Amino acid sequence: MSRFASYLLVLALMFTSCAVRYQSSTFSPDRSSLNYSDKNTWAVLPEHTPKVLDTFAVEKAKNPVDVFFVYPTILDDKKDQRWNASVKDSLHIHEVLNSTIKYQASAWFGLGDMYAPFYRQAHIRSFREEFKQKGGDAALDYAYQDVRHAFEYYLEHYNQGKPIVLASHSQGTLHAARLIKDFFDGKPLRDQLVAAYLVGIGIPKDAFSDIQLMNKPDETGGFVSWNAYRKEKLPKRYSYWYKGKTTTNPITWDHQLTSDYKDHKGVLYSDLKIYPQSLEVMVNDGMLWVSLPKIPKRFWLSFVSNYHFADINLFWEDIRQNTQLRIDSYFKKN
Repeated sequence: MSRFASYLLVLALMFTSCAVRYQSSTFSPDRSSLNYSDKNTWAVLPEHTPKVLDTFAVEKAKNPVDVFFVYPTILDDKKDQRWNASVKDSLHIHEVLNSTIKYQASAWFGLGDMYAPFYRQAHIRSFREEFKQKGGDAALDYAYQDVRHAFEYYLEHYNQGKPIVLASHSQGTLHAARLIKDFFDGKPLRDQLVAAYLVGIGIPKDAFSDIQLMNKPDETGGFVSWNAYRKEKLPKRYSYWYKGKTTTNPITWDHQLTSDYKDHKGVLYSDLKIYPQSLEVMVNDGMLWVSLPKIPKRFWLSFVSNYHFADINLFWEDIRQNTQLRIDSYFKKN
């Protein structure tokens, strides 16, 4: 098994484990603001692209649009007592770049000018009920203030009125949804929204007043969302995390509740190869059931039910092609 596959397996098992015991501390945040005029506070800028994205050999942005990406939780060591990550932690920065930026943000890389800020994200225990009032909610809000600050800086100094693709996963989606409420929903910036890919956290059907779930593959100005799980499996907290949430079919991008293998565009695997026609899906009330992917050495996935860690990887090429379709549609309308 490759090193990255091993990392994914550990992460997957962590998400399905009920016996994890976290160490914690008193929530006491650093009140200073991050300086987003410093290029080192960004994981990705158009003129400051990390080497991990060189693999994808995209020389320049293909479209006159921006992609703003908010990455998921990387701070997950159960022995780490910090509530929020430090952007000066070189190990944390390395993990962000070599996991989520390389294998997730890359789905949108080159389709537009990409912006992905580092932020002082909350530790994963912040999502657990027993920690919410002990620092979890405060840590998540603290993380969002960084994301908001970065987005404000981006709008003022980089955007210049260009259309925007908003993309995110897991904790990143929690923050991206707040960005939509604060900057897009019922506001003039809505006209610049090509699409929001809000992946990895359940989005309620009434989350926004003016930004709707998109049900056509070329629709623009709305959002898509899904949470992947092994076909015909249900988590213990299904009703809390999944049931009733919006769910997109990320293969057909429409109202179809199922898909065929032949329509799947491709998984991005740890060998950085694309494997098309590898899986089929079924939409099941807030959850996206996924078949066991037909990829090399897939035996280890047979031990995993929660595919949260691969929400984007499983549909990497599907996302890429669909984003281009929506960009084309946006410019035809405008």
